[in-house]
Amino acid sequence: MPPRTLRLLCSSLLTLCFIASICLLGTTAGPVYSGLTAHEWGTFTSVAGPDGQAVEWSPLTGSTDLPGFVEQFQKGGYKLGLRGTVRMETPVLYFYAPSEETVSVQVSFSKGVITEWYPHASRVEPRTALHDGTLYYANQPDGSIAWDSVTLSPSLTVDFPQEARSDRYYAARATTSTSLRVQTPTGEQHEKFLFYRGVSVFPVPISAAVTSAGQVRAENRGNNTFPSVILFERRGEKVGYRIANALQTEATLDLPELTASVDSLARDLEGILVTRGLYQNEAQAMVETWRDSWFEEGSRLLYIVPPEFVNAVLPLTIKPAPMQTTRVFVGRLELITPATASAVERAFAQHDRATLAKHARFLEPILKTMIENAPSFDKAQQFRNDLNFYYNSQFR
Repeated sequence: MPPRTLRLLCSSLLTLCFIASICLLGTTAGPVYSGLTAHEWGTFTSVAGPDGQAVEWSPLTGSTDLPGFVEQFQKGGYKLGLRGTVRMETPVLYFYAPSEETVSVQVSFSKGVITEWYPHASRVEPRTALHDGTLYYANQPDGSIAWDSVTLSPSLTVDFPQEARSDRYYAARATTSTSLRVQTPTGEQHEKFLFYRGVSVFPVPISAAVTSAGQVRAENRGNNTFPSVILFERRGEKVGYRIANALQTEATLDLPELTASVDSLARDLEGILVTRGLYQNEAQAMVETWRDSWFEEGSRLLYIVPPEFVNAVLPLTIKPAPMQTTRVFVGRLELITPATASAVERAFAQHDRATLAKHARFLEPILKTMIENAPSFDKAQQFRNDLNFYYNSQFR
């Protein structure tokens, strides 16, 4: 065959293959924006009981730390209702798009309820009102939230909603993420991310118990390795922490010496978040958002939640699919150590409101653990009286 004829034949075959591949992509492959990236971070907060496993508590007590423009399921009217084992706090979903694109987003929440969100969502399930204990029904359905049309606008220049009072919500905006807009019945809303929160009763994949020797034994209750675990303690202005890597089964950690600083832990935690896939400014925004909460009075485990577990309990669907989706969640397991119990007992006896405020939303599980571990009937009754005082204060 002459060379010229051979070249023409090869060219024709390549053209046919290219056309066939385009047809195949059009019929079988899901749409993907080659330049679109999605990054998300959030927190799962729980409280460990005497056996180390997450206990029931009321995570929605106290005043909200969110601005007034954030929407709330049941308008936040929970008091001591909607009890759960997990408070999902401030997941924020960032997008990075080189040009204007429109996407739809849906998140399901295993055995949970989405309680707050912004911008306005297309749907939030369940739609019916919930009452005390609803999350503990045997047939508790999964919650969900959906935004059907989110327009990503790299050139968008608007003022984002802001209230006069300082609020941790705004720290999450300190990134280079693409601005977005959502059309609502009352007009457009603009933000740097999609925001949502919730409460659930899904089984927490880690436990932590204080041993008789004063150590903390952490146990992996799932099938996935925890990349990093941090044991943190703060007493007044004194701070200490220990970092353990790759928790596969269990580990016993000594309580840290209180010789460190919040700033050093913030830097270490930012570094861990970056190694898990967040951009530097996202890691900084996450730590700044939760700095006053993660590093407050008391003892706790902070751990990187295995991504496989995040995807199982919080499935995320974005259409068209981004080229890359990274999700980094930090778990917080509050520990009720003897030092915490002693501080709370003294605070009730001395009517020390400032100290009680430091443990505010965890007072119920702390007091229940103190009742269970009380050395005598009289002590248990004293702690029950303190618990009743706490309950009454929540309903005033």
